[in-house]
This record gives sequence, C-alpha cells and structure tokens, in this order.
Amino acid sequence: MATDHAYIGIGSNLGDPREQVLAAIDELGAIPRCRLVKRSALYASAPMGPKDQPDYVNAVVLVETFLEPTELLGRLQAIERRYGRVRDSLRWGPRTLDLDLLVFGEIRLDTPELVLPHPGTHERCFVLRPLADLGEEIRIPGHGTVGEMLTRCDCRGVVRLDAQARDRPEFGPRSG
Repeated sequence: MATDHAYIGIGSNLGDPREQVLAAIDELGAIPRCRLVKRSALYASAPMGPKDQPDYVNAVVLVETFLEPTELLGRLQAIERRYGRVRDSLRWGPRTLDLDLLVFGEIRLDTPELVLPHPGTHERCFVLRPLADLGEEIRIPGHGTVGEMLTRCDCRGVVRLDAQARDRPEFGPRSG
C-alpha cells in the first residue's frame, strides 16, 4: 500500500489550549504508520458556535500515512479521548481537543462515519490560514486551492500567535 498525505486540523479552547495543541502535534507524530511532515504556526480565533466560550487555538499538520482514512480517524478520536474530549449534542461547543481529518489525498468520501474533505474546510479561515502555512497550492478536492479559497474569506478574526510551534525541532522520519 502506498502512502497518502493527510491534513489534520487541531483546535482547543479549554484548559491550556496552546499547550494542548502543541502536545497533540507531538502525539500525531507518534501514530504508528504515520510520519509528521510539517506543521503550521498557531492561530487564535473566536469560537464558531456559541459565543459564550473561550477563543480557540488552532493549527494544521501534514502527515504521510499508510493508514486508511477511517483507521486514521479512529486514531484521532482516541487522542481526543485521552485529552478528555466528550462528544455531546452541543454542536461547535467548547472542547479540550478537536482533531479533524481535513483532507486525505484526493479522496472524496461521504459516509455517516467520515466526510472528506471535511465539511466547511473551504470556507473556514481558522482552517485555511494554518493550511496556507503548509502551502497555498494545497488542493481541497472539489473546491480548489487553499490560496483561491483564502481570497474569498474574511480572516480578520484569525490571529497568528507567536512562532512557538515553528521553534520546536522538526520531527525526523518515523518507521512504520
């Protein structure tokens, strides 16, 4: 089986969001049969859902993986649970950690378990800005490039934080 490129969105707004996002990046690099290739800077953004919650810290990573999309999704959800993520009926509510499989190669998928690309990716600046750090030429299947989509978004509420995420040592190759 060949490797695929997967882009994973990371967000947190409970506890210590910055540290949780950075720790989650480390955990994503430790998933068996995956290799963390690049990561974005950290960004702060207002919550998309209910406004009576703290701002989010967001980032995006690129991984190379031998896993199937649903298997990778399962690994992401296991990491979320370790960070105390509770999935309840409150849509877009506060969370300790949110890991979204945004894009998986050129795959387009729509099942009850997983939709690819992730719904709304193409119109959410808090996802597109960190994705642009990894490359404005990244294609969101069915929507175009990240650079094209950014020209259509109002990104005034998405603020790049310091370069702390980029100052950490790059991850080396992982066996898988």
